[in-house]
Amino acid sequence: MSESDTYDVLILGGGSGGYACALRAAQLGLSVALVEQDKLGGTCLHRGCIPTKALLHAAEVADNAREGEQIGVKSSLSGIDMSGVNSYKDGVVAKLYKGLQGLVKSRKVTMIEGHGRLVGQDTVEVDGQRYTGRNVVLASGSYSKTLPGLELGGRVITSTEAINLDYVPDRVVVLGGGVIGCEFASVWKSFGSEVTIVEALPHLVPNEDEFLSKQLERQFRKRKIAFKIGTKFTGVEQTADAVTISLENGEQIEADLLLVAVGRGPNTADLGYEEQGVTLDRGFVRTDERLRTGVGSVYAVGDIVPGLQLAHRGFQQGIFVAEEIAGLNPPVIDETGIPRVTYCEPEIASVGLTEAQAKEAYGEVVTTTYDLAGNGKSQILRTAGAIKLVKGGTGDDAPVVGVHMIGARIGELVGEAQLVYNWEALPVEVANLVHAHPTQNEAFGEAHLALAGKPLHAHG
Repeated sequence: MSESDTYDVLILGGGSGGYACALRAAQLGLSVALVEQDKLGGTCLHRGCIPTKALLHAAEVADNAREGEQIGVKSSLSGIDMSGVNSYKDGVVAKLYKGLQGLVKSRKVTMIEGHGRLVGQDTVEVDGQRYTGRNVVLASGSYSKTLPGLELGGRVITSTEAINLDYVPDRVVVLGGGVIGCEFASVWKSFGSEVTIVEALPHLVPNEDEFLSKQLERQFRKRKIAFKIGTKFTGVEQTADAVTISLENGEQIEADLLLVAVGRGPNTADLGYEEQGVTLDRGFVRTDERLRTGVGSVYAVGDIVPGLQLAHRGFQQGIFVAEEIAGLNPPVIDETGIPRVTYCEPEIASVGLTEAQAKEAYGEVVTTTYDLAGNGKSQILRTAGAIKLVKGGTGDDAPVVGVHMIGARIGELVGEAQLVYNWEALPVEVANLVHAHPTQNEAFGEAHLALAGKPLHAHG
């Protein structure tokens, strides 16, 4: 093997975690090779975050056109042109993809196209050619899961097929009421579909604070998005024209499509990880807090590491590992401090602990909820929702440990929420900050005024 096939950092997977690691490592003067069998950017850019959010924006425009007369604008929705929607979506993806390719090339990262497999603690084989890394980073990403016995195909689809549909289905059943399920349910309802969500757990978005789940359920009822919670799926039959979904309670629902949105599994099978001593747990790569696998100088980042499967988590982990390899000793990432956003209508955004988690960690907690009805910009946007804060303790010196928000465009507030949690801010410190008027950001300030004991635009 030639020295030219040996790199300081050899990365298996070019998604959010892998390419972030590559860019940062190259920036730090390390030689870097990035192995990718598909397209640079991974699921997030091509089959996940970006295309789904483009669909959600198209859905928002459809709702605005439909509801224009409510604010004196004579607009109407005459239909959805899915070829036009897909052209817009694909254009966004293509532009970002081209930019990312140029960025990686400008940093002199060596791109290796093909299927990579770990064949040694410092070696990856790609289509018969071997490459060595003084440090190896596993970043092989995730895939759309299904349930045991539930075969995908035909009218039973995953999010991968859903983003490329060339028509608007009349009736859809969404299996799974988490982030992916709620986002697609929101899109299809805005496009004019009849939508039913089936969720086995007691609430939609079950990983969020229960307050947000109940708020979302209320808003979905108003939008006439049907959902069946605490109800298990038992089977599906499909014909050339329809699918029939069976539930544990004996109910059957007929639809044009069944979207399986029950989460994502780690892409670790048949990649040689276990053969080289990497420990897998239900397919996930076990690491320490510094993302080391315990095998040689092998690290892991992104969706294959247990925890939140979020593109921005993988991105930050990639940067962390590059800096770790370069000897910068970066601070360990606080998983609880990673912001979470569900981009349905209304949006959900949160960071930190739920009320239940905070009670477990701190014993006594204090919470406050500020209704967006008191916020001028929210009234202008005609959105309902609220901001809930959780304080870790009862004293004046207790920091804010959880922020939970729901409302149109509320995801834009999660940046400040992240700072509040990660810097362990006290309610009074945030209350002293000036929030511009009129913005939804004011509601964030008002919530902290209330938690600091000096509520203004709040009754009682």
